Amino acid sequence: MKILVADKISPKGVAYLRQQPGFEVVEAYGSSPEKILELVKDVHAIAVRSETKITRAVIEAAPLLKVVGRAGVGVDNVDVDAATERGVIVMNTPAGNTISTAELTFTHILCCARPIAQGAASMKAGSWDRKTLSGVELLRKNIGIIGLGRIGSEVAKRAQAFGMKVLAYDPYLTPARASAMQVESVSLDALLAGSDYITVHMPLTDETNNMIDEAALAKCKKGVRIVNCARGGIINEKALVAALKSGQVGAAGLDVYETEPLPKDSELRSAPNIVLTPHIAASTAEAQETVGIEVAEQIADLLVSGAVRNAVNLPSVDAATAKLLAPYIDLGTKLGTLVQQIAPQQIASLCITYAGKIADLDANAITRSIQRGYLRRISDSVNSVNAPIVLQRLGIDAQVIKSSASCDYSELITVEAVDPIGAVFSASGTILGKTNEPRIVGINGREVEVSAEGKLLVLENVDQPGMVGAVGTLLGKDGVNIADMSLSRLTPGSTAYMVVRVDNEPSEAARTELKNNSAIKQAKFIQL
Repeated sequence: MKILVADKISPKGVAYLRQQPGFEVVEAYGSSPEKILELVKDVHAIAVRSETKITRAVIEAAPLLKVVGRAGVGVDNVDVDAATERGVIVMNTPAGNTISTAELTFTHILCCARPIAQGAASMKAGSWDRKTLSGVELLRKNIGIIGLGRIGSEVAKRAQAFGMKVLAYDPYLTPARASAMQVESVSLDALLAGSDYITVHMPLTDETNNMIDEAALAKCKKGVRIVNCARGGIINEKALVAALKSGQVGAAGLDVYETEPLPKDSELRSAPNIVLTPHIAASTAEAQETVGIEVAEQIADLLVSGAVRNAVNLPSVDAATAKLLAPYIDLGTKLGTLVQQIAPQQIASLCITYAGKIADLDANAITRSIQRGYLRRISDSVNSVNAPIVLQRLGIDAQVIKSSASCDYSELITVEAVDPIGAVFSASGTILGKTNEPRIVGINGREVEVSAEGKLLVLENVDQPGMVGAVGTLLGKDGVNIADMSLSRLTPGSTAYMVVRVDNEPSEAARTELKNNSAIKQAKFIQL
């Protein structure tokens, strides 16, 4: 087995690979893209950090390639789609930089409390400016942590050690988990209004992009301190600069930015009371050694025994099993994604029921695909391998039931999300026809039938004449083409379900008009 170490990782990681019988290790740090294409022709594994780009061309030039290991969290430099198409596993090391990021976050928090950076700069400039460099204590202050995942949880521990009260906003954090961590779970608005310090630890998604904007900052205490060592774009930089200048934000610390490297003319560079670091959260000797050793161990495990850890794409299975499970895995992912979008943000359990012939199969890969589908809009590092762990960390009880009861389909998968008070939100699906087409056949207990593809508009409305026409006319005026539609009701005149598969996303104005229609009780746009 030949392993190409394309970027410099911990020498201990390289030594570990060299110690494996039958392994040939090639170190090629700083190679040009052309040289990489030449080197990968006979390699079985590639280890990278962030410098080398593993493009589709690189993957296609490596016919023997089995795995790409990223010593770090993000895989932006790896074409994951191309790797998946070629059956190449892409792994990362998500836990390796947890402590280093948490510690840098708290360093920024301390710098927000005490003007350490400003004091150091003034001393080097020859000043002795004690009067203007006073600070505040952390004891008995409220810290708002947005996102209680691995890193947010570690920040909470450190804040508690300083005697701070932790307010936590995480839509997926259960009360039991919050109680165990001794944090107070609150709404985002309550966190903004009640915190003396705010730190964000969320992935950058459509929901979190510009989460802390001008309106959010206006809800904060005057003089609030804000830190971001997670992802650039969560905090709106223009709004932050304005708030620093006005004094609404008393101090800030950033390690990540909307554009990296940070432009030389960025207003952040001249904003008052802000400490900037150049995305160094993972830049500690311990973190780099940890991720280097971890990626080496993961690559060796895969090549020697086929064991997969921290894969960001589907784990490998033998060809026969992959062919059999492929349509169910696709359906499972979409059912999980659908349920996550119709359920409330906080759920207590996720129950998967297999009925019919599928109950006789080893459905573990399908279960993982459902869990990954549920989580993929919540976490940017979830995969089929770590999905159960992520659910557990969120306090969500994962259940699998194989039912022998008869059903209307030869094979049926039902996914149910149960909220803390027992309300159930569900979707059912099956595979139809010789083409193995995934179909959604039930939503929240209502019988529907629509292709599990693309974009869906799910409406609950009063069962009255003209509803189909009204919805169709509104979408038509909005330039939205209807690809498919399914109607369902329990009894005439009660509430009805309308599931509309559309070719493009309705505008915000069209969605608002739908929601404002008195006959429409609920309208959700779902992206599968």
